[in-house]
Amino acid sequence: MFPRSRSLLRTLGTGLVASSALALAATTLSPTASFAANPITPGTFRGYGFDQCEAPRQAAMDAWLRNSNFRAVGIYISGNSRACRAQTNLTATWVANQLSRGWRLLPITLGPQASCSTRYPRYGASIDPKINSSSTDGFAAAKAQAASEASKAVGRARQLGIVAGSTLYYDLEGFDLNASVNCRNSAVWFLSSWTQKLHSLGYASGVYSSAGSGIVLLERMRQSPPAGYTNPDQLWIARWDGVANTSTSYISDAGWQHQRIKQYRGGHNETHGGVTINIDSNFLDLTTPTLPSNSTEPRATTGTYDPACTRDSISKPAYRLTTMNQNKSMTTALQCLLKQQRLYNRVVTGSWNTYTTAAMTSYQAKVAHPKRGYASRSDWMSMLYSGSATTTIRQGATGADVIRLQRTLNAATDAALAVTGTFDAATTAALKGYQRKLRGAAGATGTTDGTTRNLLRTGRF
Repeated sequence: MFPRSRSLLRTLGTGLVASSALALAATTLSPTASFAANPITPGTFRGYGFDQCEAPRQAAMDAWLRNSNFRAVGIYISGNSRACRAQTNLTATWVANQLSRGWRLLPITLGPQASCSTRYPRYGASIDPKINSSSTDGFAAAKAQAASEASKAVGRARQLGIVAGSTLYYDLEGFDLNASVNCRNSAVWFLSSWTQKLHSLGYASGVYSSAGSGIVLLERMRQSPPAGYTNPDQLWIARWDGVANTSTSYISDAGWQHQRIKQYRGGHNETHGGVTINIDSNFLDLTTPTLPSNSTEPRATTGTYDPACTRDSISKPAYRLTTMNQNKSMTTALQCLLKQQRLYNRVVTGSWNTYTTAAMTSYQAKVAHPKRGYASRSDWMSMLYSGSATTTIRQGATGADVIRLQRTLNAATDAALAVTGTFDAATTAALKGYQRKLRGAAGATGTTDGTTRNLLRTGRF
């Protein structure tokens, strides 16, 4: 018999409502730089843990920390098939509090389930579809679903302060391995894609499933992996045999050594420190996984300084449309400018990543530009001119305001000025040409009067 779903609603003194409104509210937190120092979770750990659908309130966590032998807790952070979509207690502060107290967190996603599952979708195919079983292009549709789920899980993890290097677990509930070949194969390639996408974003991959379905299937793949397939870093084995270890006859001891969790007991009430919670019991034997070297997750930083950001790395003869795939050489300058705005809080890599897109969108919202997620010429102008003084400067001036002006004129025109910090004749000519285009001959003053400063700052060209 397959274990029952771990995602059934459970209560802790109050009712839970999995409404769409609450689900949306729970997923719109902003990343907070102060949580960048959180430790990797669960990290290296051997001991007992529990999982409960709704993250318990702080008083309950504290009572169990003092009075139980549990030191790890599973929490559902994403996935449209999960029951506890409200997660009223689960915030970045809650995560930081548990980690600082010594809890190990096991972040769980419950998204698309096996195509032959008889218990899903939970809310309707348009809300939580099952894994696409089409074998076209090597199960490309299933792989795409998994990559999307992984991206969402990482986004949610970042919002909660669950740092890169941590393991995120996919909950693939029990299904009949003999139902169809495509059901099995689509599930396998889904989990492979989940792992590959997590690795590319700097997170480790875990999979929870019943020993007799998802886990034994992964063991078969470990023993004979096809080309292009990637196994998860950790297994979370649902095997309710009442034995608190990580062994099971369904897989050999050779696989996932010190990278296993076993859920050895299903839903039951336990009381510690006067607080009762309905839980599943787990035993963990884990070592922090070593991620592939192709991870693109940049390290978190604070402040506006980065050694990659110099006058030369930001100064360009032209600034044009810059996207993930267009004008890639401009990415370092873009990340530096966004870092100066305190919107990009990662190491400047010069490689476009999800943080670049998010920071760019935040900047565009800040200055009321269209939220594209990439840098237009207008965006470049406003970023480059940001911070300029409110006083008028003219030929002969020197300093930072001249550097900003020369860079901004290179974004607004084809002048290709040398960024020297000296307001020379070439700068005067470029400025007059810009003013003439937008204000006519009478406006070509060759100085940064108030009207000109406003045009530059708002990105008019």
